[in-house]
Amino acid sequence: MALESGKYGQEQQLEHIAKQIAAALQGIRFGSVEITIHDSKVVQVERKEKLRFDNKSTSQI
Repeated sequence: MALESGKYGQEQQLEHIAKQIAAALQGIRFGSVEITIHDSKVVQVERKEKLRFDNKSTSQI
């Protein structure tokens, strides 16, 4: 039983991590999502978003 509950807890943790990664991807247009893994475990999810400007549509000053 202990193994089953451990496996269930691990599945819940993996589901939580997957949801966090999906949330990091939501709404990002330009950038990256970096997943850091230590000892086969996800320890960090980092989102970097970049803003891009179209210089053609801006008027010169």
